[in-house]
Amino acid sequence: MRVAFVGKGGSGKTTISALFARYAASQGAPVVAIDADINQHLALVLGLDEQPEPLGAHLEEIKELLRGSNPLIPSAAAMTKTTPPGRGSRLLPLDALPYTVATPHGLRLMATGPFAEEDLGVACYHSKVGAAELLLNHLVDEQGEYVVVDMTAGADSFASGLFTRFDLTVLVAEPTRQGVSVFQQYRDYASAYDVSLAVVGNKIHSPDDVDFLRAHVGDSLLTWFEHSSAVRALEQGRPFDLIDLEPANTEALSRVLKQVDAQEKNWERYGRQTAQFHERNAEAWGNSRAGTDLSLQIDPGFVYGRLG
Repeated sequence: MRVAFVGKGGSGKTTISALFARYAASQGAPVVAIDADINQHLALVLGLDEQPEPLGAHLEEIKELLRGSNPLIPSAAAMTKTTPPGRGSRLLPLDALPYTVATPHGLRLMATGPFAEEDLGVACYHSKVGAAELLLNHLVDEQGEYVVVDMTAGADSFASGLFTRFDLTVLVAEPTRQGVSVFQQYRDYASAYDVSLAVVGNKIHSPDDVDFLRAHVGDSLLTWFEHSSAVRALEQGRPFDLIDLEPANTEALSRVLKQVDAQEKNWERYGRQTAQFHERNAEAWGNSRAGTDLSLQIDPGFVYGRLG
C-alpha cells in the first residue's frame, strides 16, 4: 500500500512519516520511504548521516529505465513526469526501485533531492518530484508492502498529479486554526479525485486539543499523537527506539497501519487518473514543448496492477 503524509509546515509530518515507516518495518513488512519534501529531512530523522542519491539528478536514467520497449515512447526525451506505463514499459516491483539506501531500521529510503545551485531562481521543485511520480506510475506493489511518502507542505502537493498516487493520504494537523485550515483546503481540493484522506492529530497536550480537532475535522480524525519526550529525543538526535514511545503513541501508529491495511487497492482508479493527469499536462504545456501530441503515449489496452 502507498501512504502519503501531508500537512502544514512544522506540523510534524516528517517525524510521523518516519515513525510510521519504522513501525511498519518493525512488523516485518518491506518498506520504502520517499522524501518528496522540498526540505529534505527524512534521512536525518531515519538516522542517516548522508542523503540518498537524488532522484531529480537521475531523471533521464529513470526515464530510460522505465520506457523499456514501449512502442508509444520512442525515446526517454519524449517522456514527461506524467507519462503513463503501457505494454512494453518496464514495471517495477518494490524491491527493484532504484537509488535507494538502507536505513538502520530495516527499511529503504529514496529522496527527490534538494535544489541544486543551477536550479536557484530558474526551476520549480516539481521538476524534482516528477522523478518520484514516474516511479510510482510504474510501480506494482503487493499486499503487505508499503511506500511511505513525506510530501511537500500544505496545498503545494496539488501542483502535480502526485497527490492521487496513494491508497491513503494522512494529513498531520496540530490543534490550531492554522492546522485545521490546511485540512479543510486539502479536503476541498481532493474531493473530486477519490482521495482517501485521514487526519492524525499531533502535539496533543490535553483532551481539549482532541476536542478541538474533532470539532473541526469530524470523522476524518483517525488518531492522535500526544506530546512526547521520546519523539523530542529523536528530533534532537539523541538515542531513540520505538520501544521508547509512550503506549498511547505506539497505539496511534498501530491505528494508522490498520487504516492503511484496510484500504482497498483500486488499480482502475489509479490508471484512469494517471491518464487524466497526463492528458491535462500534455494540453497545458507538454504538447507545445515536445512538438507532438503526448496524449498518444496513453495505451488504452494496458492493465494496471500486473507485472507481466
